[in-house]
Amino acid sequence: MGRPVVLSNGQLFVGLDESGLVHDFYYPYVGLENLTNARSSQHKIGVWVDGQFSWTNDGMWSTEVTFEDGALISAITLHSDSLQLQLELHDYIDAEHNALVRHITISNQADHDRDIRLFMHQVFEISRNGRADTALYVPDDHYLLDYKGRYSLLIAGKFDDGTKFDQYAVGNYKIEGKAGTFKDAEDGELSDNPVEHGGVDSVIRFQKQIGAGHSATLDYWIVAASSQNDAQRVHTAFSEQDMNNRLEAARNHWTRWLEEGSGEIDLPDVLRAPLQHSLLVVKAHCDVRGSVLASGDSSIFNFGRDYYCYCWPRDAAYALWPLIRLGHFGEARRFFDFARDTMHKDGYLMHKYQPDRAIGSTWHPLVHGKNRELAIQEDETACVLFMMYEYVQASQDEHFVESFYHSFIVPCANFMMHFIDEQTGLPHASYDLWEEKFLTSTYTVTTVIAGLLAAAKFAKLADAPDDAMRWKAAAEAIRANLDKLYHDDGYFVKGFLLEEDGSLTYDTTLDISSLYGPYMYAGLALDDHRIASTAQAIEARILNQSPAGGVLRYENDNYFLTKRQFKGNPWIVSTLWLAQYQLSIGQKEKAQDLLRWALEHQLPSGALSEQFDPENGESLGVTPLVWSHAEMINTILDLS
Repeated sequence: MGRPVVLSNGQLFVGLDESGLVHDFYYPYVGLENLTNARSSQHKIGVWVDGQFSWTNDGMWSTEVTFEDGALISAITLHSDSLQLQLELHDYIDAEHNALVRHITISNQADHDRDIRLFMHQVFEISRNGRADTALYVPDDHYLLDYKGRYSLLIAGKFDDGTKFDQYAVGNYKIEGKAGTFKDAEDGELSDNPVEHGGVDSVIRFQKQIGAGHSATLDYWIVAASSQNDAQRVHTAFSEQDMNNRLEAARNHWTRWLEEGSGEIDLPDVLRAPLQHSLLVVKAHCDVRGSVLASGDSSIFNFGRDYYCYCWPRDAAYALWPLIRLGHFGEARRFFDFARDTMHKDGYLMHKYQPDRAIGSTWHPLVHGKNRELAIQEDETACVLFMMYEYVQASQDEHFVESFYHSFIVPCANFMMHFIDEQTGLPHASYDLWEEKFLTSTYTVTTVIAGLLAAAKFAKLADAPDDAMRWKAAAEAIRANLDKLYHDDGYFVKGFLLEEDGSLTYDTTLDISSLYGPYMYAGLALDDHRIASTAQAIEARILNQSPAGGVLRYENDNYFLTKRQFKGNPWIVSTLWLAQYQLSIGQKEKAQDLLRWALEHQLPSGALSEQFDPENGESLGVTPLVWSHAEMINTILDLS
C-alpha cells in the first residue's frame, strides 16, 4: 500500500493511503519524525446514520483518491450506496501554518432528512513505542491535544456555520489488551473520556441534521507545533476564520509556485498535467532546511528493514535537476548548503543522511575482504558537483562560487582526482548506484568524469587556473581508459573489481546505468559506436522482457522480484532513461512509446511507484518515488 496523495509545506508532510486515510504524519522535518503508528494502522473516518455505523475503509465504500489539478491538495470521494452518503475531501497543508486541514463535504443522497454523525479518529505514536504519550480534552478552547515533550498535536474542527464537534473520547490503543478508542464510536456515541496516557488514540464527533439531497461542509484540522501555546494560537485563528479562504489560499500558493517555473511551457494537456503533478510531488519531498527525501511512503517498512525516508545525495541531485531546468532554484540552493554541511572532511558524501543532517543507516561495510574501504558510492559526490554547475548555469547565481568553491568544490574534486587506481587509471572501487555491488562501475566512472569537468569549470570562474588544469586532466585521463569497461560483445559492462593480485574480476551484467552514464556524463559523441552498441544490447536484453513491458535496471535483478521466471521488475527510472537516450538520437516514436508506458503505470492520483510486477504491472516498492517523478519531468521536457 503506497501513498497516492502526499501533502507538504517543507516541515509537515502527510501521506494519505488508497482509502484516503492519514497513514504518515512527519514533523518537524519532511521524513522525520513519523508521529503516526503507520506501520500497523491509519487514522480512521467513521459515519453513523439511521442507526447504522461504518468505517470508510470497511468495504461498504467506493473510493477515489487523487489530486486537484495544479496543487498539493487532495480530491477524494468516498461513496456508499447502502448508506446513501457521499464524502468529498479536499486535504491540504495550510499555506501559513504547520496544519493538516481536511475540508469535508457530507452529502445526504437519501430522500429524507437524516441525523448524520461523522467520526474523525487519530492515532499518533509520538514516543515510537506506545508509551508515555498523553492525549486530553482541553475544555476552555474545545480541542484535543496529543503531546509528548516538544511535540504538540492539536485536533479540532467546525462546520461552516461554526458548529464544533459535540463529543470526544480519549483512550488506550493496542496496549493492555485494548483494541483502541475508535471502537467507542461504533454505537454512534462517544464516552467523553477526557484523558489517557501511554499508547493512546482519540475520536471526535461532528453531528448534523442534513436534509434530503442536501449537504454540509466542515473543516477538521491537526495543528503540529513544539508547544501547546503555539498550537493553540493557530487553532484560535482557524476557529475565528472562514476556512474556505484558507483552502483558496493554499490553491493560490501552489499556482504561484508552479508559475515560477513551468507556467510558460507549451505542452498538450496530456503532458502538462503529469509534468505539473510530478513537480509538486518532488516539491513535497523538499525540506525547507535542504534535505530532499527519496520517498515519504513508510509502508515499505512492513516488508523490509528500513524506510526510504532519507536524503541520498544522488537521488536529491536527480530530483532537483528538473526543478533547476524550470527555474525553481531555491530548493537546489538549500540542498547544496545541506551537502556542504554534511560532507566528510576528506571531501566525499556519505551513503545517505537523515533529513536533520545526521548520518543515515547503511549496509556498506568499512572493509572489503581484508582491506579497509570507504562505505560510499562515489557517484553521489560526483553527481552533486555536476548538478551544482547545472544550477549555476541556469540561475546565474553570482555568489555561488564564492560560497562553495573552497568549502565544497575543492575538497570534493581533489578527493575524486586522487581516488584512482594507478594500475587501471580509473576510479577506485566503491558501491554502485543501486547500492549493491562494490566495484569500479561504468556509471560511477562516467559521473566522476562529469564531476571533475564541472569542478574545472568552477575553477575558471574562481580564477584558479591550476585547479582547472589538474581536474580537467584527471577527467580526460579517466575518459581515455573507458575501453577497459567495454565488453568484446559490444556493450559497457556493469564494472570490475581490481583484486589484490592485480587481476580484474569483471561483472559483465548488462545494466541500464551503463548506457545512461556514458551517454549523459562521459562527454562521448552520440554516434560513438560504444554507446550505440550498448543501447542495442539494452533494447534486446532488458527492454520488454515480461508481459508488463518497460525496462529492467539490469539482467537478473532480484530486488522485490517474486516471480523468478522473469529477469527482473521494470522500473520507471530505467524506462525513462532509455526514452531520454532515444530522444537524443532522434528516435522520437520509440521514446514516446516508453513515456506512454510510464504514464499508463501512474496511479489514478498520478503517483509513480519505483517498480512494477513483471506479469500484471501492479505497483511495487515505495509510492511515490521522487526519482521516478524527476525522470518523468525530464523526459517530458526533452520531448518538448
